[in-house]
Parts: sequence; C-alpha cells; structure tokens
Amino acid sequence: MSISASNISIWKEPKWMWAAWAALLIALFIPFQEALEYMYVRWTGMEEYSHAPLIPFIAVFLVWQKKDQLEQLPFNGSFIGILFLLGGFFLFTLGELSSLFVIIQYAFIVVVISLFYSIMGWKAFKLIAIPLLILFLMIPLPTFLYNNLSSKLQLISSQVGVGFIRLFDITVFLEGNVIDLGSYQLQVVEACNGLRYLFPLMALGFIMAYFYKTVLWKRILIFVTTIPLTVIMNSIRIGVIGVTVEYWGQEMAEGFLHDFEGWIVFMICAAILFAEMWILVKLGNDTRPFREVFGLEFPEPSPEGAYVHNRSANTPFFVAAALVVLMVFGSTGLTQRDEIIPERRTFAEYPTSINKWKGTRGSLEQQYIDVLKFEDYIIADYKNSNNDLVNFYVAYYNSQRKGESVHSPRSCIPGSGLRIESLEQYPVPNVEINGKQLIVNRAVIREGDKTSLIYYWFQQRGRSITNEYMVKWWLFWDALTKNRSDGSLVRLTTMVPPGSTPEQADKVLTEFAREISGSISEYIPD
Repeated sequence: MSISASNISIWKEPKWMWAAWAALLIALFIPFQEALEYMYVRWTGMEEYSHAPLIPFIAVFLVWQKKDQLEQLPFNGSFIGILFLLGGFFLFTLGELSSLFVIIQYAFIVVVISLFYSIMGWKAFKLIAIPLLILFLMIPLPTFLYNNLSSKLQLISSQVGVGFIRLFDITVFLEGNVIDLGSYQLQVVEACNGLRYLFPLMALGFIMAYFYKTVLWKRILIFVTTIPLTVIMNSIRIGVIGVTVEYWGQEMAEGFLHDFEGWIVFMICAAILFAEMWILVKLGNDTRPFREVFGLEFPEPSPEGAYVHNRSANTPFFVAAALVVLMVFGSTGLTQRDEIIPERRTFAEYPTSINKWKGTRGSLEQQYIDVLKFEDYIIADYKNSNNDLVNFYVAYYNSQRKGESVHSPRSCIPGSGLRIESLEQYPVPNVEINGKQLIVNRAVIREGDKTSLIYYWFQQRGRSITNEYMVKWWLFWDALTKNRSDGSLVRLTTMVPPGSTPEQADKVLTEFAREISGSISEYIPD
C-alpha cells in the first residue's frame, strides 16, 4: 500500500520570515563592516587566502543539501543559542574595545552561527552545524601567528628540499633559507612557505571529510593529514626546482614553470587525499562501493501535494532579532572610539653621540620597510673608545590594531642564514627601564666562523617584555583599558671577536643598554 502525498506534511518559512532572516543577516554587516572589509583586503592581497571568498558559498551549498531533512522539522528555537549569541556580542565588544580585527572577525562567525542555533533549535541546527563551522576557515590567521608559522615552514621546507636534492648526488649547501647549488642560489622566500597550499588544502580536506561517510576517526584523520602532506609536498617541490635548476638552468625556478609546479603540487595533494580515503575504506570491513562512501548528495524535492505547515516565529526568534537590533545601534559608540596615539620624539632626533659612544646612522631597504610596516625606526652603529661596536635597531608602531605589529627576531633570524646557538631570558645587570630591571632575550648567533650576541625585547607602553605571546596579551589588555596599541622592538647586536666569549660581549651590550635606558621613554612612550 502506498502513502499518498496528501498524508505527508512538511515545514516551510512564510515569505515574511525569509525577509526577516535576510534583514537580520544584512544588519550584522553594519557593526562588523570595518573588520570584514579588512578581511577581504587580506583575501585579495595574499594568495594564501585566495580560496577564502568561496567558503561562504560552499557553506550555503552544504546547508542547502539538508533542505529535505530540514523540511521535516519545525523550528522550536533555543535559549542556549541565545547565550551563545550573547557570547558573540561580548566577543565583538572586546574586539572593538581592544581594536583587534581578528577578534571581531571571529565574533562575526560566532554571532552568525549562534543566530541560526537560536532560531532553529538544536534538533534542526545540528543538521547544519558542521557546514557552518567551515566559515571559521575563511578567517585569516593573526599576523604574528602567520609570521611565526611562515618562518618555521620555510626552514622545514628548505631542509627537506635539500635532502631531496642530495638524493640525486647533487652537491648542495643550506644556510638558513638559502639553498646554494654552487652556480646558482635558491632563496626559499615567504611565498614558498607552503601556506598557499596549506590553507586551501585544509578547507578541501574539511569538505572531503564531511562527505566521507564513515567513522569519525577516519574523517578526522583525512583533515589532519592535510598539514604534514602540504609540508612534505612543498618541500619536494623545492627539491624538484633545485634539481631542474642544476640540470636545465635557473629559468626553471622562475616565471610560468615555477607557478605551474605549484598547481601540480596542489592537485597531487588532492589526489593523495582521495587515495587515502580509498585505502581507509579497503582496510575496514566496509563493503560499500567507494561512490557510496564518498559522494555528493542532493536534497530530495518537496513531495508534490504535501501539506505545508508555515513555521511561526518563536520566542527565541524575537529575542535574537531584538539583540541584533540592539547590537547595531549600540555598536555606534564603540566604533567611534578613536585610538590614542601618544606624543613622542621621533628617532630622527635620536642623538648620534651618547657619552663615549659615537654613532653612524644607517637605513633599511624599502622592501624591508614595506614588509615591517612600522611608523618610525632607527638603525645605527655605535662605537666607543675601545672600538666596541653595537648595532642599535628599534622599530616603532603607532598602532598595532590592523595587523601591523613587531616581527620577532626569534622567527626572522633563522631564515637569514644564521643559526641560533642559544636563546635565554637574561636580567641585564644594573640596568633599569621605568624603575624595573631590564630583562632581555639573549641570543648567541653563529654564521660560519662568526659569532654575535643579540639582546632584544619588546618595549610596549611602559613594559619591557620578552615573550611574544605575552606581547599579544598586553596588547589586547592595554587596547581594552588604555585605548592604546603602540609599541616597539628594541634590538642590540655586537660581534664576539675571535678568541673572545659571549660572556665578554655581555659587558659591551650591558654598558650600551645602560646608556640608552634613561632616555628610551622619550622615543617609546610609557
């Protein structure tokens, strides 16, 4: 006996509810506008995020796939979703008060997902929860995390790439990120760090794991595999470039061939993921054909003649709508909060004579200035009567709210062909800044047979900080409580002469640090 379509009922939204949904989502763009515009600028300006504009459309498609299942359920709403929505608003407020775009961007995703949860209720929302989570993959990494990750991946890719080249009996040397083939040197620059494959491949791996109809651990494995797979394949790509340059010339590392190799690497990575899924199916007791284990499904059309229930607005719907309206109007005062830029003397005024130290100013090439994005800096060599030489470098930022922030030497030094032999926190004897003993990062650096000693620290709004992550915490806290995000990196460098020791060089840097400690607050405000 067949069931008549007239005995089947489905749930749909009336037109006014669709309009209300659209109005709520559009209204959210008002308070989040500046942060979303900055996110779009990073999408279009960095190849690593060139896939990101597709993610919202992918999320919409994945939600649409559940259309037939959603039609079987009423939307009862959820006050737990309202709590998450309030959490998203709180995160937005913190982001605005601290002037940190990345917090506001994550708050946007939390608010959007919580809005769905609030209105739909858990039973319906859980059908689309995973498709909505993919939206988090469109948020660019915070700049300091990106820089640290980029530097580490450059070094790993260089080391593995050189190992691959040596498999072909090619003599090759590695200094930092410079691969020396003798007749030609390959610079493993930031663009070769593998992140332009990693981020898109992680998004692809997430989608593949979502469609992979199997046990949870296998789906997680597919997604996690994207990380080591990218690193290994990018390293092999660098190795292949080295081999082809050795046999066919440097043009193999430039232009179309260089870019085309990148596309090949990405396609190979995707093929390996599919192969991994196929192997996991064969290793288990799953007897289903692969096309059933992994395949795109489209929703069944609504049954003809089915009885249509119109969904009604529930209490959480009205609460969520009221909260969104309140947020739109309440955010006006937050977004008009101008950041405080303290007055200071510029480093153009910094003296070239400090007691017995005489300095000679230098300058950075424009390409480095463009990358570092500071507002002011000084780089100078100071020499005393004993011919001790100290390189003095400070990069100062009026604001670090929009991603421009200090670059840590911990990340930059290894990529320049130098080797960090030791790195430790070091209290500088009898040196105080703002009434507190100066503690620095003390690094012993070797390059061939040359040794140098470096002191560096982050001078940030009256604090001398050595830990990069504490810098970010105090940046957030001071932006929240003081409405300031200015700060700087201070670096002192001296050579360790042959026959001398780093401990003897400590005396040189300690003496120079003592000389500048009293006046540094004039150029780096407390």
